Order: sequence, then structure tokens, then C-alpha cells
Amino acid sequence: MTWQQQQLPSDHVAVKSGRVGVLLVNLGTPEAPDPASVKKYLAEFLSDPRVIEIPAVVWQVILRGIILNFRPKKSAEAYKKVWTDRGSPLAVITQDQAAGLAQRFGDKVMVDWAMRYGKPSIPDQLAKLKEAGCERILLAPLYPQYCGATTATVIDKANAWLKEQRWQPVMRTLPPYHDDPLYIDALEADITRQLAALDFEPEVLLLSFHGMPERTLLLGDPYHCQCQKTARLLRERLGKPGLRIETTFQSRFGNAKWLEPATDDTLIAEGEKGTKRMAVAAPGFAADCVETLEELAIEGRDEFLEAGGEQFAVLSCLNTSDAGMAMLEAMVRRELSGWI
Repeated sequence: MTWQQQQLPSDHVAVKSGRVGVLLVNLGTPEAPDPASVKKYLAEFLSDPRVIEIPAVVWQVILRGIILNFRPKKSAEAYKKVWTDRGSPLAVITQDQAAGLAQRFGDKVMVDWAMRYGKPSIPDQLAKLKEAGCERILLAPLYPQYCGATTATVIDKANAWLKEQRWQPVMRTLPPYHDDPLYIDALEADITRQLAALDFEPEVLLLSFHGMPERTLLLGDPYHCQCQKTARLLRERLGKPGLRIETTFQSRFGNAKWLEPATDDTLIAEGEKGTKRMAVAAPGFAADCVETLEELAIEGRDEFLEAGGEQFAVLSCLNTSDAGMAMLEAMVRRELSGWI
């Protein structure tokens, strides 16, 4: 008789164990496109000291006295423009990515998803995986380029949950993948497919990454450099006669100096100098969200056309495309090596 077959003591607590879990994590979203929900979301997001690196005693006065009294209404209007029957695009796509990945792994791996800010939360989802018997968990922040305000804060949250656990699961983290051949291959295939489907030939392809304050670069954050490397590798793959590829940074917030050139300024400048046909891709986003669907595809379009442009298209992120899901599966399988 093996030890597993021996009768357990009558007071033994039944637990599930032996499973492997994967938790896909993206930034976050309000629960509804209304000012109250957006205010709750922004209060959590903008209170993270990795996101806003201003002493809390100063920042909280600004945040709660000014920003949370004015910004939620404007942001809610942006979310309303892109909200779907299933909810926030970012949440829906991340959920679908997790479901697609689960199908590819079958019973070998339990796959779930979380939002860093908002719901479902990282602590709740990690607890769910643990309760289902996952003793080994791969935490997968879906940020290709590492940044203290994105990747690091996901790890912070997971570690805070781990600190509270008497029985901790073993945890690995998916590394940033800004120059991973799997990622560059997927972007090349998907962007090429979408460009070929356009009814016009772009003169310029803009690669728009989310912006960060310039001081983060000066303090040693690798985000800017990793964005530039992604862009360089894509230019090498996508470059062809007649197509100029530029790199910009979007979503400026506040009065601090941000990474440049700015996407909105560039769209206006291109239209004013005579560029008529423009396509935009957002390779730093793993899933479409308000920043791509509203800021780029609606506001960006208006800025370019009003400045003199004539044809404009924003390409979809990798989302659940064939190329995107194949990339995600391959990267996760690599990081689960030895566990499955």
C-alpha cells in the first residue's frame, strides 16, 4: 500500500492540489461607462505609487480635490463610444484570450484572467486558482514592453497576495516580450494581413505606444528603449518602398513632459504637411481598449482628417487573432516548461 492509499486521519482537511494555473493580466477598466464607475476605477488606478510618482500627501489632494471631480465624466463619454454588449472591450478580449488559451491546453492547465485595476482582481483570481488546486501558477502580465507602472505593479499585487498566504503556490512570471521573435513574427503577420485588407495604400504607418512621463526614462525605466526596439524590429520586417514607418507615444496626462513625439501632434503635423493616407498600429497593446478604439480610431481620425488627411485606418491589436493566439500559446508553453 502506498502512502497515498493509506487512510487519512478523520480530522484531515480536504484540499485540492497538483494542478497548474495561468493568470492573464491586463491593466483594467471601469465596470460601466458612467462617471461613478469611472471615478472608482481612476481612484484605484491613479492612487498606485508606481503609476503616479508624486508623494501621496501632495498627490491625493490633487487627485481627490480636482481630478476625480472632473475627469470621470469626460472619460465615461469615451468609454460609452466603445462599450460593447458584453462590457468593456479590454475585459471582453482578455476574457476571450483566456478562454482560447484554455481550449489549447485542455485539462492540463487551468487558465483564467484578471485586471490589475477593477474586476476581476488579481487577488481574487489567484485565490480561485489556488482553491481549484493550482500549486504552480504562471502570472502573465500582457505588457510586451516592461514598465514600472505596468508590469511591476502587477507583480507587486501578486506578491502582496502571496504574503498573506500560509500555503503559497509556486509562481513564475511571464517576462516582457518586446523583442521576442514570437511577438515580432505575430505582429508582422497580423499587421501585414490588415494592411493588405485596406482599400488604400498608406503613405505612413504610425506605430503608437502608450506614453509615459519622460522622467521615468531618466530614472532608468527601460520602457522607452523597449518600445523603440520593438519599432525598429517591425520596421525591418514591414518596410517597403512607399511606406514610411514612424514611432510615437500617446495618452499624455497632466503637465509633466512626456515621451515624444506625441501621437496626436504627429497626426496633425502629417496632415498639415500633405500626408493623405495614414494607417496606425498600436503594438504595445495586447488587446484593443479605449486608448485604441476611441483615442486613436475616433479622436485620432478626426485630428488627421481635419488637418488635411483623406484616408485613415487604425489596425486592430493582436487580440484573439490567429497570429496573436498562436504567439500567446507558444510563449506560455515555454514558460510552463517542466510543469506540464
